[in-house]
Amino acid sequence: MAEAYPRASDSESVSSSDNDEAWLNNTADDDEDGEQETVSVVSLFDDRVFPDAPSMLAYCKDKYGFDFIAVRDRLSLDFHGCVKLINFVRRSVKQGGAAALPEKITAEHLADESLLKPVLEDDALIFCLDELPEPGASGTEAHGQGKTVEGPQVDELLQKNAQLQAELEQLAKQFANYRLAVQQTLDKRWGVDEESEKGEPSSKAGVVAPEKQEKDDSAGYFESYAHNDIHETMLKDTVRTDAYRDFIYGNKHLFAGKVVLDIGCGTGILSMFCAKAGAAKVLAVDNSAILDKARENIFNNGLDGTITCIRGRIEDVTLPVDKVDIIVSEWMGYCLLYEAMLPSIFYARDRYLKPDGLLVPSHSSMFIAPVSDAGYVADQVDFWRDVYGFDMKAMQSGIYTDARLPAMFRDSLCGSACAFRMLDLHTAKVEDLVFEDKWQTTLSEKIAAPERLDGFLVWFDIFFGESRHEVVEPTVTAREWAAAGRERVAFTTGPFGPETHWKQGLFLIDPKTAKELKVGPGTKLQGEISYSIPEDHARGLNIKISWGLDDSDKQYQTWRLH
Repeated sequence: MAEAYPRASDSESVSSSDNDEAWLNNTADDDEDGEQETVSVVSLFDDRVFPDAPSMLAYCKDKYGFDFIAVRDRLSLDFHGCVKLINFVRRSVKQGGAAALPEKITAEHLADESLLKPVLEDDALIFCLDELPEPGASGTEAHGQGKTVEGPQVDELLQKNAQLQAELEQLAKQFANYRLAVQQTLDKRWGVDEESEKGEPSSKAGVVAPEKQEKDDSAGYFESYAHNDIHETMLKDTVRTDAYRDFIYGNKHLFAGKVVLDIGCGTGILSMFCAKAGAAKVLAVDNSAILDKARENIFNNGLDGTITCIRGRIEDVTLPVDKVDIIVSEWMGYCLLYEAMLPSIFYARDRYLKPDGLLVPSHSSMFIAPVSDAGYVADQVDFWRDVYGFDMKAMQSGIYTDARLPAMFRDSLCGSACAFRMLDLHTAKVEDLVFEDKWQTTLSEKIAAPERLDGFLVWFDIFFGESRHEVVEPTVTAREWAAAGRERVAFTTGPFGPETHWKQGLFLIDPKTAKELKVGPGTKLQGEISYSIPEDHARGLNIKISWGLDDSDKQYQTWRLH
């Protein structure tokens, strides 16, 4: 008996009656104002073509005993699963004919992601999958005609929604696999997959051992750096970013051919500065999810051959080198030591930096000065006692116990600034970060009546030395130090320079507990300032300041920076 299905290879010889029937089938559902494009669906097992997917699948079931719908429903295949099934059948038939197809197709047969690539170019069957009845659909198939009874419109919308959801999940999976592949490629570039000289497998760069992960109780801290806004703020701080750029680009001879470690690399800006300055290798380490974007930034700027991104705490990761020539980092927090990142710098310095290696920046100093600013107190403190006629003193909670972080004007100071601590980062130790230092000041004309002593302001200066043997005097300011050398780079976060994102730490005296001092212009004030770490906040600070005219009348107050 002659078969009633045309072949793809001899479609031009199809009889007129077959053409008429095909034309009728293809135009039966046309809109009144347009024509529907003719579709040619090629059989899964041979070269015959059909006007729609249901007709072709009915032919495959009758001719070859293969029920596509039954396999789809048995395996609960989504859109992409159906695409894989189509390509699996076509690939198997192409390689060995219908006999090459397994007796029972399983999910394992469809696990290969390469099955998403069409075997047949412009495979119409893939585009016609929405013509097939849904799993468990009540509509009956007009066998041989290739048509199904259409369900309610809501069913069609649900099917489309499920299809889109499946596509979204697949794309997310593919993107995750892509990121993993990129990381593995970068790891292999540095040889971290190879065995160590001792014959033991070395740890992969950026992979943190589970036992070390459990010791890190700072998940919230690292999570805060995963978002764009904090990095945008830092990058737009031109005082900060320009200083790093100017030092690195202005001292290319220090970076050329060197191995550089960037701790807390963030978006990768400092690493890219170093690479552009001629560094041979840059290891960019960060324990935040921002590292994924840093890796893309580095790749997009063509610097991935020089810079390797490593995820984890510097204390936990294993670097692909024994020693580095330079450590660069922007570790400073509010009042310099908030966030407690400096101990990590010391760890890396002692573990990885060569004996003649350089820390960038190299020194930091801290300053304190008395404040008298009636306008600030009125706007920020007294304001709450009369808000549209209502007393909101409850909102003043913490005003005198929490450190404030404004950008104050220089005329808010009512006395000379005192440098109370200098840190040479090449020699400083962790124990140097918890201290009690003396300070003193001479009050200015600003303290004259009716002004009063409102509190204290704390800030820091940063210095970029060109050698680990560079000396920065304890009392020198960044402005003075930079002015003394033509190529020197330094900056201040205090009220005597441009505003930075660190601003300053303001510590307001509680007038209810403080004793009134008889002070005036020329009065000498002295005291101590101490930094300590609160038990409940390892990255926070408790800052205690005492003040008085002499040792016999000192009073003190403690503020929190959490």
